[in-house]
Amino acid sequence: MIVEQSKAILAEVSKAFIGKNEIVKKVLMTIYAGGHILLEDCPGVGKTTLAVAFSKTLGLSSKRIQFTPDTLPSDITGFTVFNRETNHFEYRDGAANCQLLLADEINRTSPKTQSALLEVMEEHTVTVDGETHVLPSPFICIATQNPVGSAGTQSLPESQLDRFMICLSIGYPSLENQMRIINAQRYSNPLSDVRPVTNAQNLLEVQNYLTSVRVADSVLSYTIRLCEATRVHPLVELGISPRGVSALVKMARAGAVLRERNYVVPEDVQSAFFDVCAHRLILRPQAQVDGITARDILAEILQQIKPGTER
Repeated sequence: MIVEQSKAILAEVSKAFIGKNEIVKKVLMTIYAGGHILLEDCPGVGKTTLAVAFSKTLGLSSKRIQFTPDTLPSDITGFTVFNRETNHFEYRDGAANCQLLLADEINRTSPKTQSALLEVMEEHTVTVDGETHVLPSPFICIATQNPVGSAGTQSLPESQLDRFMICLSIGYPSLENQMRIINAQRYSNPLSDVRPVTNAQNLLEVQNYLTSVRVADSVLSYTIRLCEATRVHPLVELGISPRGVSALVKMARAGAVLRERNYVVPEDVQSAFFDVCAHRLILRPQAQVDGITARDILAEILQQIKPGTER
């Protein structure tokens, strides 16, 4: 059932987000794993379209907040106002009170506003004036940011980057896919053709099912050794945290389910390794001088550490 449902979701999202099936699949895996997604790419490649298409297809309540330098933390968490009729303070929802939050251009707001998302993403709650409000389940944050140019932007702190399960770059479409995109937009917005094929309850059931997907001790050991290797690499200042290890295991489970297995194999870990880990690494200045990227280091680690071999 999960495989058929997944195929239906992928097909529906692909009506609006054309030509990047692997990206769509990775976003779905992250949602199944209960994680948050950071889409980092230049403007105009479909980041927002992808997020809106998923919100429609999954049948989730969604809100969008466009981050600007004057966006306040209360815009996310909500605020209390005094009601003269009842003589009490009342809580008014913020943008986070939904099941799928699209945080557009997250790096264009202040660090104080960015930090308001930390509790939201980790605890799925918001605290306003000492009172905690639980968000609807499931809660998923899809954030976008433009890595080109620094005017008016604030880099995300490492603690917040670590809370995004994966970071994806969409890239430009091919010539054929650009033709398909333009033709699809000729008479109407393709997003208007996207229909819900599931709902929040079904999504929660899939997320619960993922906990039963088996991870053998040898595969878990392999996963941990890959992440530990980033912590001792000479060109890495800050390696993968235990939260990153947990995210990699969850993504491997989701990948196994989409490949119609109820157990994880090393290939599931390898396929998610770059997207889960690259944005979590902080490189030493020497790596930047030599033009070495986080993905280069992860590729080197994958070559050095093989499944089933101990240190």
